[in-house]
Amino acid sequence: MKKTIIVTGGANGIGRAIAQKGLETDHHVIIADKDLNAGQACLEVLNHPANLDFIPADVGKESDAEKIIQKTIRRWGKVDALINNAGIADPAQSPVEKLELSTWNEYLQTNLTGSFLMAKHAIPHLKKTRGAIVNITSTRAIQSEPDTEAYAASKGGLLALTHAMAISLGPDIRVNCISPGWIDVRQWQSGQHESVPPLRKVDHQQHPAGRVGNPMDVAEMVLYLVSEKAGFITGTHIVVDGGMTRKMIYTG
Repeated sequence: MKKTIIVTGGANGIGRAIAQKGLETDHHVIIADKDLNAGQACLEVLNHPANLDFIPADVGKESDAEKIIQKTIRRWGKVDALINNAGIADPAQSPVEKLELSTWNEYLQTNLTGSFLMAKHAIPHLKKTRGAIVNITSTRAIQSEPDTEAYAASKGGLLALTHAMAISLGPDIRVNCISPGWIDVRQWQSGQHESVPPLRKVDHQQHPAGRVGNPMDVAEMVLYLVSEKAGFITGTHIVVDGGMTRKMIYTG
């Protein structure tokens, strides 16, 4: 069945792959992104199909979140799936004792509050379609490197928000989250070209699956989770990382 799928942060990287996979499976796709140039570039890359729309918006602002939903309803009349992918992707910040409150707030506003706001305004429409929400978290929600407190807190909060909403919104709406591991998004960014340097052998060897991930690895799981085949899956956290977070790494 043809669905209407909203992908926030859909102009680049994992979001763009989710949008492309949605189009390949013949769904209506709305990408929302605050980067206007990247959004226009994404439309070009995906050849401006009739079932693809781009809405410039900052999901951290409630008026923009509401605008995305309203424009989707006016265009397609329904919302079947919300993919909360928008976020600040760089996990590195200052040491916690030097971390600016403004930086902390920026990460939480975009990565966590933005997902809450999108869900808040999408829920009345998702109830009508018995739809699904998929939140894109990160393996940083379950493990950390130094000086990543704001990023880790935002992604950990999004994981917790996922199971809380699954309980509050079921059985009408299913809510799950995906934590990607090392995903090589370089060729899925606006301005990037085929000549990006190759990954090293050691990069792939860190993964029990034998390779670094690519955005389509995540997109495939997203499209499964919003499909009827996943009708018995809700409140779940799925790690898509090639097994890397299960591998013990010792350094001398």
